[in-house]
This record gives sequence, C-alpha cells and structure tokens, in this order.
Amino acid sequence: LFFNDTATTEIYTSLFVGSVRCVQETGDLMEKKENKSGTASTGEAAAPKKGPEPMVTEAKREFEYDIFVIGGGSGGLALAKEAAELGAKVALADFVKPSPKGTQWGLGGTCVNVGCIPKKLMHYAALCGASFKDQKEAGWELPEKMAHDWTHMQENVARHIYSLNWGYKTQLREKKVRYYNKFASLLDKHTILLQAPGVPDEKASAKYIVIAVGGRPNYEAIPGAKEYAISSDDLFWLTEPPGKTLVVGASYVALECAGFLSHLGFPVTIMVRSIFLRGYDQDMATRVGDYMEKHGVKMIKETVPDSLTKSPSGKVLVKFKDAKTKAVMEEEYDTVLLAIGRKAVTAELKLENAGIKTEPNGKIIVNEKDQTMVDNIFAIGDVIFGKPELTPVAIKAGRLLAQRLLGKGTELMDYVNIASSVYTPLEYGFCGLSEEDAIKTYTKDNVVVYHTYFKPLEWNFLESREDDACYIKIVVEKVSNRVLGFHYLGPNAGEIAQGYAVAIKLGVTKAQWDKTVGIHPTCAEELLSIKDVKGGGAAPKKKGC
Repeated sequence: LFFNDTATTEIYTSLFVGSVRCVQETGDLMEKKENKSGTASTGEAAAPKKGPEPMVTEAKREFEYDIFVIGGGSGGLALAKEAAELGAKVALADFVKPSPKGTQWGLGGTCVNVGCIPKKLMHYAALCGASFKDQKEAGWELPEKMAHDWTHMQENVARHIYSLNWGYKTQLREKKVRYYNKFASLLDKHTILLQAPGVPDEKASAKYIVIAVGGRPNYEAIPGAKEYAISSDDLFWLTEPPGKTLVVGASYVALECAGFLSHLGFPVTIMVRSIFLRGYDQDMATRVGDYMEKHGVKMIKETVPDSLTKSPSGKVLVKFKDAKTKAVMEEEYDTVLLAIGRKAVTAELKLENAGIKTEPNGKIIVNEKDQTMVDNIFAIGDVIFGKPELTPVAIKAGRLLAQRLLGKGTELMDYVNIASSVYTPLEYGFCGLSEEDAIKTYTKDNVVVYHTYFKPLEWNFLESREDDACYIKIVVEKVSNRVLGFHYLGPNAGEIAQGYAVAIKLGVTKAQWDKTVGIHPTCAEELLSIKDVKGGGAAPKKKGC
C-alpha cells in the first residue's frame, strides 16, 4: 500500500500485514481442526444429488467445503456471508491480476475498487465544483476562481476504499469464511486449484461451486491501446491529474468518467463510434450526450482510433479518420481512457475441466436458478449472460442462491424491472422498459408516452440554468393502463428512481400513479403531474411552482 506521506503508508501497511496474519492463523487453526476430525482429502467425488440438501457434520463431510465461491466482488461476498450465517462451511477465493498499466486493488471487486464507489465520489466532487456559480448567487462570498486538487481528492477516495477492503476481510473472518487470496481455477466439477506467486499451489473441494468473477475492461484491437491507454481499472488510482483527456466509447462508464473529468476542470473529448448508451432508451441517451456537449465536452462522432503512439512530447498521439472527409487526423492527449465495453474474466478459470462452455464474450449461460450446464456449479453477477450488470443485482442474486442451496428458501432472482441510474453531470434514472422496447413488445398503437420538461427549484438562483434540460417521460400500455417504465433526467436521479421502482415492481397503473400526492417542492413530484402525450406537439415546459 502506498500513500504520498510515509506515516500513512506505515499505518496502513501495519494494519494490512496484521490482517493477513490473522486470516492465515485462522485458516491454519481451521485446517488443524479439520484434519483432527477426519476431513476428506481433495479430489473428484461422486456427484451430489440434485437439489438442496441439509449440510452434513464434519465426520460425514464428503467435500472440504459446502460452498466454494470464486470471486470476491459484491455478489460473491454477499453469497459467502449469507451461506456462512446459515451454517454452511464456506470458502472464497479472490485474486486481482494487474491491469496492463499495473494497477491492482484489494478485496471487494469492481464496484468497490474501480467502479461504483470511486465513480460516485468523484462525480460528487465534480458537482461540488459545478455549483460554484450557484453558491455565489445564493449569497456565499467566494473567490473569483476555484482550483481543484486531484491528488488530494484521490487520496481521500483511496482511503475510503482501503477501509472497505479491510471491512470485507474482517467480515469474512468473523463469519468463519475461509479467504484465499489466490487465483482459482477448476480441476473438475468439485475440485479447485488455488495459485499465487511465490507460494505452493493448493487444492480444495466443494459440494457446490459458485462463479462470481465479474468482468474487466475490453481493449479490442486498437494498436497501442494496452501500451498507451488506461481504463476505468486505472483512472481512479491515478495519483497525478489526468490533464487533457480523450475518452473512447459511449457506454455509461465512458459518459460518467468524461462528465466528472470535465466538471473537475479538465479538457475532455469523447470519441463515439455510433450511439450513446447502447441498450438504453435512445431518446434519453441522446439528451444526456447533448447536455454534456453543451456544457463543454467535445464530441468526435462516428469515429474510432486507428492507433495510439507516444509522441516526442511524451503525450499520447491519437490517429483517426474524419467521419465525413475520411482524412487522417491526429491529436495529442495527456490521457486516453478506453471505455469500450467489458468482458467476463472466465478464460483462465479452466471451466472446460468441469464441462462448462462460455459465450464468445466469456459469459456463462445459466437457467432461472442461476445454475450452469453442470448441476453443482452456479454463476451470479456480471459473469452471467444476458442479465443486468449491476452491483445490487449480484448481491441479491447471491443471497437468494445461498438460501436455495442450503434449503432455506425457494425464491428465484427476478431480473425484470430493475431500477438503475447513470451518473453523468445531469443524471439519468429509470426503471422498466425503454420507449423502443415497449413499442417492440406491445406495438406502437398500444403504447402511450407522457412527457414533460421541468426546472428544479434550486436552479432558479442562476439565470443561465436551462428551462429545458431536465426531462421526464412515462411509458404506459394503453389497454391495461399499466406503467411499463419511467425515465428521469435531472438531479438526484438515483434517489428518485429507487423510490418509484417499487411502484413499477408492483405493477402500478397510470391512474394509480396520478392519484399519488407529491412532496413539494421536489424534483420527484414532477413525475406525478404529467398529462401531455408525446407526439402531440412540443413537450410542455412547466409554469409556476
């Protein structure tokens, strides 16, 4: 662990070393106790009966563990802790291979270390700066200019992440989950090989195995990408400011990172191959991109980099073709951030040894029980094919799977109508079907879309704040009057979407929706007073309070 000051480094290093010793000593004691009680050695064993069975005593134990989880992200940790609380003997293996730039991190997975948590903190830091002009109009006496200290922000973000890493290790130890900081792969359907540099290989066996390894950024075949570009695996751990940045891609990762970098004061360009936010409502996605472009983010559309090289100045030289003229263009950047999708990290797990096949992107197909084609091996989280790649999804799926495996529940994970949000400068929250998917499923004649623009009350301190930036639409099925989905573009989108998601999950109708009395004055209440139908002319702008 490295920090900018020696004292902090020494403190965290001593804590880290102490935790490793505690975990190792606990593991050694557990092993000694198991050996005395006659635990079976590792190796291929007879296939278990299908369906959940009660956990057995140590004397009758056929495998070393009841459940072995491969992957220490949100889903894997949730499952391991839930299973241990229900009385199972559980182990979890997690090992982070460095990014091409050499970035590594601790226990907790993508969300904690290089995803949701650092992203939201940096997004909040950016919003603090963006509100500078509002603060002045609200009466605060401030300097004419404000400067941002990237290094100071990054250190604070890192400290919070380290505390979470430490907390997860502590929780596993308290719940008696054996933690292996080793890379796990399969020898067969019940046997796991555990490897780490500088230490002997180990083997472990388990009745059930759960794959929860998540994914890593995709670099594609762009010459020079791995040598000269970074990804979201690296951005949040940069100790020096990124400077002039090119973001390649138009995924939510690309737009979120470009958004907070721009609001922190860096010159940012987004290079977009085709559309913003593929798979999302395209009306809303376009509005997100337009708002960012209007507020200082440069866009290079219908283009991808041809190559990345190091220029004599030490910067990254990006060559690309102009979308219209096809002329070869080039520009220098301090940082090039690739955000062109992710792939499941299953290639080195040797799943074929257990009889599991993966899709071309590395993902695993599972049934409604999150079960793979091998009866005792399951998968959850971002590694499964065709399901939402969201932390809360992995957590809930993991807990429910643990309960089913141990005969403590029968509830299946419901992957329908899951709320989410995109933390761009103007946030986008939603739940349910996009307008396009609703029309595709129910036909255009049986779908009605209600919409409106609105201006948050707080924005009225500053005259330059737009009247038509924030936008809402509600997608309704005509025959049943059921709300199929809602889409909100404005402040605090995640907080607002979470509340209304309950109504969507319960099958709320537009009539019931309209009967709800709002809280005044809030942005959330704007969703309850929408009467105008899309397609009947320009969307109305709210007047009055």
